[in-house]
Parts: sequence; structure tokens; C-alpha cells
Amino acid sequence: MSTQVKEKKRPGRPSDIAKREAIVEAASKRFFGDGFAATSIEQVAADAGVSKVTIYNHFSDKRGLFAAAVECECEKMRDYFSLEAMPTGPIRERLSIIAQAMFEFLSRPEMIQFERRIAAETEHEPAIGEAFLKAGPWRMKAAFSAWLAHAAANGELDIADPMLAAEQFVSMSKGMGDLERRFGAIPSKEENAARISGAVDVFLAAYAPR
Repeated sequence: MSTQVKEKKRPGRPSDIAKREAIVEAASKRFFGDGFAATSIEQVAADAGVSKVTIYNHFSDKRGLFAAAVECECEKMRDYFSLEAMPTGPIRERLSIIAQAMFEFLSRPEMIQFERRIAAETEHEPAIGEAFLKAGPWRMKAAFSAWLAHAAANGELDIADPMLAAEQFVSMSKGMGDLERRFGAIPSKEENAARISGAVDVFLAAYAPR
């Protein structure tokens, strides 16, 4: 009796990449729409048109899938910190673009809803909150600090601690608007513009080369 051995697909093939993208997209919709606890592997598999085994093969478990979904969303923000994607122009103009992008990204209703759910679920399972921070905010902070370090190396800024400067800039750009949105208040466009302009002014007052 002859036996046939099926060739095992190697990671990275087009079909594997397409499946992974479909899974991450379906997971993002579920996690952002329903929250972590209410989302099941079975639901994501059905939405993506794959089997549960396929999801486990790609992401190991639900937490790994969650991390990939959050990272996918935050990748949209990290594009703004890419040296290739960043438009040319004065440092003030580029910082304003970054601040506006941050504000718009964090102001999305689905992002606000998602963060509320993650915060609530973290009370029962702290590892969920840590997974969110690792996949999203901490990576974004690292990417932005690297961008600031590059600007400093080019003489556009004078920054000794890029990680601290990144944190300061993000905090100023969000301001009270971040807290207000979490509790249902919607800042006006004029307030948002003034907040971002002020954040850039203060940041450059502290870190512009003397």
C-alpha cells in the first residue's frame, strides 16, 4: 500500500498571509465591537471563514489573537512615525501632523469604547491590560521616541531622553480632551485645534535647539 504525504504549507505563502489578514480583520471587529471577554475564537473563525485550528496555528491562543488585532489597529498610527511616510517640512509642521493624527486615532468612538471594555476586563484579568499596552501604546511610544531621536540627531530638536519627551508630547496633545471623551463630553474642533497648537508650542519651547 502506498501512502501519500501531503506537503505542509510553509508560513509566508500568499494563502497563509491572506488567511491571517482575514482572521485579524475579523478579530479586530469583534474585539473592538464586543470586547475581549465577549469575543470567542469560534465567532472569529466563522467571520473569517476559517477553522478554529487555523487560528490556533497562527496565533496560539485568544490572547495572541487579541495582541495581533490591537497591533494591526495601532499600525495605522505608527505609519505616521515612519521616516519614509513623514512629509518634509519644518519640525513644527511635522509635529502638528503627528499630534492631529494621534488625536483623531484616539478619538474614534470604537477606540474609546474598546479602551473602556479593556479597562473593565483588566480588573478581573490583569494580563489583558498588559497585552493591550504591549501591543499598542508601548509600541507606539517606542516608535515615536525613535522618530524624536532621529530628529534630534539631525539637529532639529535637543532631546536627552526621547522616551520621556514622547510621553510628554502625547500627554499634552491629548490634554483633558482624552478624559472628557471617556465620560461622554465631546470637545469642539476649535478646542482640539487650540490644544494641539499649544502642545506643539510648549514642546518646542522645551526642546528646540538653543
